[in-house]
Amino acid sequence: MGMCNRRSFMRHTLWQTVALAAASTGGRAAESYPARPLILMVPFPAGGASDVAARIFAESIGRSLRQQVVVENLGGGTGLIAAAKVLNAPADGHMLFHGSANEIFLAPMLNTAARYKPGDFTLAAPTTESPIVLMVKSGLPADSYDAFIEYARAVSNGPLTYGTVGVDSLYNLMGDALAARLQLPFLHVPYKGGAPALQALAGGQVDFAILPYQASFEGMARQGRLKILTSFSKALPKELAHVPLISQSRLSPDFEYTVSAGYFVKKGTPADRVAALRGAIGQALVHRDVRSRLALEGKHILQPVTSQAEADQSFAAIHQRLGALVRSVGRMPLA
Repeated sequence: MGMCNRRSFMRHTLWQTVALAAASTGGRAAESYPARPLILMVPFPAGGASDVAARIFAESIGRSLRQQVVVENLGGGTGLIAAAKVLNAPADGHMLFHGSANEIFLAPMLNTAARYKPGDFTLAAPTTESPIVLMVKSGLPADSYDAFIEYARAVSNGPLTYGTVGVDSLYNLMGDALAARLQLPFLHVPYKGGAPALQALAGGQVDFAILPYQASFEGMARQGRLKILTSFSKALPKELAHVPLISQSRLSPDFEYTVSAGYFVKKGTPADRVAALRGAIGQALVHRDVRSRLALEGKHILQPVTSQAEADQSFAAIHQRLGALVRSVGRMPLA
């Protein structure tokens, strides 16, 4: 073999070795996902309904993926701040978002400060639907939803105030829609999450609150710190059979709403990593302990989705439904 041929052969062999090494490294990286602890971003302070559910899921997802899942709480802006942090992180599957209708859809639909649109997220898997309840402060003289509405109509010293997790949240829109329907001048008082809104209600700082249900409400009701008057659900799990349904009202029996939740990642996350997350979330959804703990929180647990096409279909359905709600209160969606 001539000198030139030998050099050509050596260069060819060297490039083959580099290519094989790169392929091997890439294969190992793919196999090792997740290579480090996952961050589960919760867009509200600790102690609220989203935080409680996220911590239940984090344990199971961590077991399935054999990697630690760290829950990070970042409240403010009705979820805008936490959503932006997820979208500013690499699209590598190591940060997932415990998202709901509020942060993924309504914030970019209604808030000009949002620098993202719903399509910037990919839904890995829908997980639950949560009942939404109306609660009043302990001193308010009403023990049923209809009695509360009649009281609101009779008040002459200013509008009743109500707390939610933030401006343009689903609960804020519900309050506006209810006020318009019943011709009542409710005044919205936004908080940075369910936990501070709940504390404000228990402390008498607002007259009522519209919030996603969580089991801690029951203890506060037993202590006389608040009263749970109705759920806006069509039906409730047996654990919540004692909570009156809005269908029992004679004033607005069809005013029915729940809030859907799921796990989202930044668009562009590799499909195999999204599939791995979806598999781990699916295992959580069928795990007996996870299901029982979520049921105690009043969650309706959804069936696991098995493909991205199913998840995308769920994403589109939620987007369409919320767009209709926004338009029903006289607002035009931005996204």
